[in-house]
Amino acid sequence: MLEEVERWLSTRSWSVTDRPLHRLLAAKQRTGQSVSVVLPALNEEDTVGDIVAIIRHDLMQQVPLVDEIVVVDSGSTDRTSEVAAAAGATVVHRDEILPRLPAVPGKGEVLWRSLLVTTGDIVCFIDADLKEFSSDFVSGIVGPLLTDPEVDLVKGMYDRPLGGAAGQGGRVTELMARPLLNMHWPQLAGFVQPLGGEYAARRSLLEQLPFPVGYGVELGMLVDALHLVGLDALAQVDVGVRKHRHQDGQALGRMSAAIYRTAQLRLARGHMIRPSLTQFERGEDGFEPRTYSVDTEERPPMVEIAEYATRKVA
Repeated sequence: MLEEVERWLSTRSWSVTDRPLHRLLAAKQRTGQSVSVVLPALNEEDTVGDIVAIIRHDLMQQVPLVDEIVVVDSGSTDRTSEVAAAAGATVVHRDEILPRLPAVPGKGEVLWRSLLVTTGDIVCFIDADLKEFSSDFVSGIVGPLLTDPEVDLVKGMYDRPLGGAAGQGGRVTELMARPLLNMHWPQLAGFVQPLGGEYAARRSLLEQLPFPVGYGVELGMLVDALHLVGLDALAQVDVGVRKHRHQDGQALGRMSAAIYRTAQLRLARGHMIRPSLTQFERGEDGFEPRTYSVDTEERPPMVEIAEYATRKVA
């Protein structure tokens, strides 16, 4: 590990207990910073309501740390929107945001569009499929941004159990993202959960970043932020244990392909020879190929979008 990364781990890796709520509230009142929490959601009726309710109770009613909770529904066919609204979130459908630009499927697309419907100086992203959720996820990762003006982006780090085994979750992280980062961006080798969906950043940074529309968004954001603001502006906070719904191996393969594509673009800004991935499933006549396109589109920095500039002026 680079000496720079060893130093970073000792100065930019914290625990949620390092910043108690009363300290965060004092910093928020002193600096006047506002906090938005965004949950990208697709068919998450079983979990999204509890997450919203816990954030509202702990960080809006008991302690006024969060200013708004926005759930961006990317086309759910279940009761995700109704459950989220009943729990107290502002619910916006992805397609209602920037309607002149047709939406494409993907998590990154939703996160990018959320910048147009939130107002916080600090934007905190939380996945909507978390189980046994704790508001520490939010307070932990917004804490350094409220208290340290030199920090621009904070990732959550946590244990990810799989099938009852501790630390076995995050398979794409270990098999794809971590090797890529260690080989090509070794300054980022200290991130425990580089692909984790729980992170917060200053709007002033997010609006300058391009957003891969799909699963490559987290890796792309880390790499681009490193180049834009430097390693010392990035941090991570231990928030405990993350439990969520795990995907099957083929879905993870498609996720890995999108992440590799994101890395490839940042290494060479070149073009994939074949931007698709073929996988195999056993059918009646043996193994049958299934070919999927790999996310190749990226949204430009939000500051380049006319509607966003108009909103800021207004």
